[in-house]
Amino acid sequence: MAPATTAPKAPLKSTLPPLLLGTATFNTQYVPDPHSLPYRSIVARALSLGVRGFDTSPYYGPSEILLGDALHTLFTSETNPLPREDVFIVTKAGRIAGDEFDYSPSWVRYSIYRSLQRLHTDYLDLVYMHDVEFVSPAEVLGAVQELRRLRDEEGLIRHVGISGFPVKVLAELAEMVLRETGEPLDAVLSYGHFTVQNRLLSVEEYVSDDKKREQKEEQEEEEESSVLKRFKKAGVEVILNASMLGMGLLTQKGIPPNPESKESPLVKWHPSPPELRIACKKLGELAAAKGERLESVAIRWALEEWARVGAEAEVGVDAEPGSPLKVGATVCGVSSIPELEETVTEWNDVLEGLKKVAAAGGKADGRVYGTERQEKILKLVEDEMWPALGKWIDFAWASPGDGYVNTRRPEDKGRVPDDGVIAAHEERIKHKK
Repeated sequence: MAPATTAPKAPLKSTLPPLLLGTATFNTQYVPDPHSLPYRSIVARALSLGVRGFDTSPYYGPSEILLGDALHTLFTSETNPLPREDVFIVTKAGRIAGDEFDYSPSWVRYSIYRSLQRLHTDYLDLVYMHDVEFVSPAEVLGAVQELRRLRDEEGLIRHVGISGFPVKVLAELAEMVLRETGEPLDAVLSYGHFTVQNRLLSVEEYVSDDKKREQKEEQEEEEESSVLKRFKKAGVEVILNASMLGMGLLTQKGIPPNPESKESPLVKWHPSPPELRIACKKLGELAAAKGERLESVAIRWALEEWARVGAEAEVGVDAEPGSPLKVGATVCGVSSIPELEETVTEWNDVLEGLKKVAAAGGKADGRVYGTERQEKILKLVEDEMWPALGKWIDFAWASPGDGYVNTRRPEDKGRVPDDGVIAAHEERIKHKK
């Protein structure tokens, strides 16, 4: 197991890598057999390409186990062992299954102990409470406090955050945590809300002044309309963007609108309505007409736009260790080495463009960018794709959906399995003393 270090905690924005490999794809929701993925090769290749951050969750099927196996192989290499401090490991707690959540302190504690063992490490760099919109604010608060206790009293966690889908709920909970504890969240992971189709994490960047006025007039309460400004006021240090492809929605293949289709495993669980799937399929046709794949367009747009927007909102991270250039951080999910290499190539081009703009004394705002490719992508997205989406631009499905009930019975909350996880953790602590 990779040992912990005793170095003092550095600010998250200076230690969190700007690009992380998300391993939700190491899961049956995305591939029929995750164990058949070349997961060791994917992780090793990511590191060789400079990707040092890895995001997982116990909810993602065998993801933690597979990622942990890949990292353990590298940590224990006889020829060139990977130092634990050279990687940034992120996981989550609280979500057990699709409709099952347990945010009780005892389950959170058990989940962290289990993640440490699966990931072969003595500490976790960042832990989110997973999909916080599915439980009550009181449960979120209690779980965050338990993560902080594990951070402060047991030294098992470096940073604490929350993740979820509806951005306004995330902002409300970030404000609540600051209000109730006096300490802000270190990070918030937003997914599916800064994509070619859904820009709600920072929609004010892309709507006209007239539209902004209309939205403000429609608000029932006097509140800050910018979600990013609310996060900043709540003291959140870093906002990460994930699911640039809308969980598989923004791909050339798309998701079949027929719920009975056998063409993709996403059909069974993806919450998008059939009409949205059809609208996004048309985006693929527009991309193909320009010699592009929809996933390439969607990845490039989200990477570069969030790099700019996140930095300008002051919720970004160092572009490189010690660099004065700040960028919004992104989690990218891949299931093959070619997908990984394509994403990293796009990211490196993004960084080069932003560096050129910064070196010239400019600011990468609006249409001012450092590469011709980004200009091509912006024009395709803004002039063709957004109009083609019509009413589906910035559409977000409800989360939780109608009829949601937590299947975790009240009497079972806090009840942890007798599977040796806690005993193994206690034994390890005993040997360390």
